[in-house]
Amino acid sequence: MTVTATSGATSIASMAGSATTSVGDSGMDKDTFLKLLVAQMKYQDPEKPTDSSALVTQSATYSQVEALQKLGEQNASLIAMQRASSAGALVGKTATYVGEDGVAATGHVSSVILATDTTEAHAVIDGKTVAVGRITAFTA
Repeated sequence: MTVTATSGATSIASMAGSATTSVGDSGMDKDTFLKLLVAQMKYQDPEKPTDSSALVTQSATYSQVEALQKLGEQNASLIAMQRASSAGALVGKTATYVGEDGVAATGHVSSVILATDTTEAHAVIDGKTVAVGRITAFTA
């Protein structure tokens, strides 16, 4: 997601030295935004002050971007929970999967491992740990 902040005489983005700033990748947060806003107000031309409505618009735009970023994080969390729930439904079923060697194998799913450090669940099939994404079919 990219935010472009512009106003009449001086823009927050131009104070930062760029026309666009990526909020998600650059680590720009509220503190950075406020520092840029203060710098903009401090260095504005006294004969051409920045319109206060432009400052409000920039602030509102940043708030919208921040809300969208939080929404994206919540969606990622929801997807992880859905994958975990789907993986749990495999327990007790017979699954066909593609092994590390590329050969298809079939076995009984005895449990599912949901690790916090990865986004993919793993099924324990006949004592072997297999990524759920490698499972090609399953039956009751």
